[in-house]
Amino acid sequence: MKMQDTPIGYTILEEAQMVAVHPLHVSDADFTKTVLESKSPVLVDFWAEWCGPCRMVAPFVEELARDYAGQAVIAKMDTDANPQTPMKYGVMGIPTLIIFKDGKEAERIVGAVPKAVITKKLDAVLAK
Repeated sequence: MKMQDTPIGYTILEEAQMVAVHPLHVSDADFTKTVLESKSPVLVDFWAEWCGPCRMVAPFVEELARDYAGQAVIAKMDTDANPQTPMKYGVMGIPTLIIFKDGKEAERIVGAVPKAVITKKLDAVLAK
Protein backbone atom coordinates (compact mmCIF):
# COMPACT_ATOMS: atom_id res chain seq x y z
CA MET A 1 0.00 0.00 0.00
CA LYS A 2 1.39 3.39 -0.99
CA MET A 3 1.02 6.46 1.21
CA GLN A 4 -1.43 8.09 -1.27
CA ASP A 5 -3.70 5.02 -0.87
CA THR A 6 -3.94 5.56 2.88
CA PRO A 7 -7.34 6.75 4.20
CA ILE A 8 -7.35 10.28 5.62
CA GLY A 9 -6.52 10.24 9.33
CA TYR A 10 -4.39 7.11 9.13
CA THR A 11 -0.68 6.55 8.81
CA ILE A 12 1.37 3.46 8.07
CA LEU A 13 3.33 2.31 11.13
CA GLU A 14 4.52 -0.94 9.64
CA GLU A 15 3.85 -2.68 6.36
CA ALA A 16 0.14 -3.62 6.32
CA GLN A 17 -0.70 -2.05 9.70
CA MET A 18 -2.76 1.14 9.64
CA VAL A 19 -3.49 3.13 12.75
CA ALA A 20 -5.64 6.19 13.31
CA VAL A 21 -3.69 9.34 14.11
CA HIS A 22 -6.87 11.39 14.56
CA PRO A 23 -9.98 10.38 16.47
CA LEU A 24 -12.42 8.29 14.46
CA HIS A 25 -15.92 9.71 14.15
CA VAL A 26 -18.43 7.00 15.04
CA SER A 27 -22.19 6.97 14.63
CA ASP A 28 -25.11 4.99 16.02
CA ALA A 29 -24.96 2.90 12.83
CA ASP A 30 -21.31 1.83 13.11
CA PHE A 31 -20.85 1.87 16.91
CA THR A 32 -21.11 -1.90 17.35
CA LYS A 33 -18.62 -2.71 14.60
CA THR A 34 -16.15 0.10 15.34
CA VAL A 35 -16.26 0.12 19.14
CA LEU A 36 -17.78 -3.03 20.61
CA GLU A 37 -16.14 -5.44 18.14
CA SER A 38 -12.72 -3.77 18.26
CA LYS A 39 -9.79 -5.97 19.25
CA SER A 40 -8.19 -2.94 20.94
CA PRO A 41 -9.61 -0.86 23.79
CA VAL A 42 -11.64 2.11 22.51
CA LEU A 43 -12.03 5.48 24.20
CA VAL A 44 -15.20 7.22 23.00
CA ASP A 45 -15.64 10.95 23.58
CA PHE A 46 -19.37 11.73 23.68
CA TRP A 47 -19.61 15.42 22.75
CA ALA A 48 -21.65 18.12 21.00
CA GLU A 49 -20.69 21.18 18.97
CA TRP A 50 -22.38 23.64 21.36
CA CYS A 51 -20.70 22.21 24.49
CA GLY A 52 -17.98 24.48 25.94
CA PRO A 53 -16.41 21.83 28.20
CA CYS A 54 -16.33 19.45 25.21
CA ARG A 55 -14.20 21.98 23.34
CA MET A 56 -11.85 22.05 26.34
CA VAL A 57 -11.20 18.29 26.14
CA ALA A 58 -11.11 18.11 22.32
CA PRO A 59 -7.36 18.91 22.04
CA PHE A 60 -6.59 16.16 24.59
CA VAL A 61 -8.63 13.66 22.58
CA GLU A 62 -6.69 14.64 19.42
CA GLU A 63 -3.38 14.15 21.27
CA LEU A 64 -4.50 10.78 22.68
CA ALA A 65 -5.18 9.51 19.15
CA ARG A 66 -1.51 10.13 18.31
CA ASP A 67 -0.14 9.08 21.71
CA TYR A 68 -1.99 5.73 21.75
CA ALA A 69 -1.81 4.90 18.02
CA GLY A 70 -1.47 1.13 17.72
CA GLN A 71 -2.50 0.54 21.37
CA ALA A 72 -6.04 1.90 21.57
CA VAL A 73 -8.65 3.41 19.29
CA ILE A 74 -9.73 6.96 20.10
CA ALA A 75 -13.18 7.91 18.81
CA LYS A 76 -15.69 10.75 19.00
CA MET A 77 -19.47 10.60 18.86
CA ASP A 78 -21.63 13.68 18.30
CA THR A 79 -24.52 13.15 20.71
CA ASP A 80 -26.85 15.51 18.81
CA ALA A 81 -26.47 13.58 15.55
CA ASN A 82 -26.39 10.16 17.28
CA PRO A 83 -28.78 10.07 20.26
CA GLN A 84 -29.36 6.30 20.49
CA THR A 85 -25.92 5.16 21.69
CA PRO A 86 -25.53 7.82 24.41
CA MET A 87 -29.02 6.95 25.67
CA LYS A 88 -28.18 3.22 25.69
CA TYR A 89 -25.06 3.87 27.81
CA GLY A 90 -26.73 6.35 30.14
CA VAL A 91 -24.75 9.40 29.05
CA MET A 92 -26.51 12.15 31.00
CA GLY A 93 -24.01 14.98 30.57
CA ILE A 94 -21.22 15.83 28.18
CA PRO A 95 -18.39 15.52 27.77
CA THR A 96 -18.47 11.90 28.83
CA LEU A 97 -15.57 9.66 27.87
CA ILE A 98 -16.14 5.91 28.07
CA ILE A 99 -13.37 3.35 27.59
CA PHE A 100 -14.61 0.07 26.15
CA LYS A 101 -12.62 -3.15 26.29
CA ASP A 102 -13.78 -6.50 24.92
CA GLY A 103 -17.15 -4.95 24.04
CA LYS A 104 -17.90 -3.75 27.58
CA GLU A 105 -17.54 -0.47 29.44
CA ALA A 106 -14.31 -0.54 31.44
CA GLU A 107 -14.05 3.08 32.64
CA ARG A 108 -16.09 6.30 32.52
CA ILE A 109 -15.02 9.91 32.90
CA VAL A 110 -17.68 12.63 33.15
CA GLY A 111 -16.90 16.30 32.64
CA ALA A 112 -13.88 18.25 31.48
CA VAL A 113 -10.80 16.79 33.16
CA PRO A 114 -7.04 17.21 32.65
CA LYS A 115 -5.36 14.97 30.08
CA ALA A 116 -3.48 13.20 32.90
CA VAL A 117 -6.77 11.90 34.35
CA ILE A 118 -7.74 10.41 30.99
CA THR A 119 -4.33 8.84 30.34
CA LYS A 120 -4.25 7.31 33.85
CA LYS A 121 -7.58 5.56 33.27
CA LEU A 122 -6.65 4.51 29.72
CA ASP A 123 -3.30 3.15 30.90
CA ALA A 124 -5.06 1.17 33.64
CA VAL A 125 -7.40 -0.43 31.09
CA LEU A 126 -4.49 -1.22 28.77
CA ALA A 127 -2.60 -2.87 31.65
CA LYS A 128 -5.46 -5.30 32.40
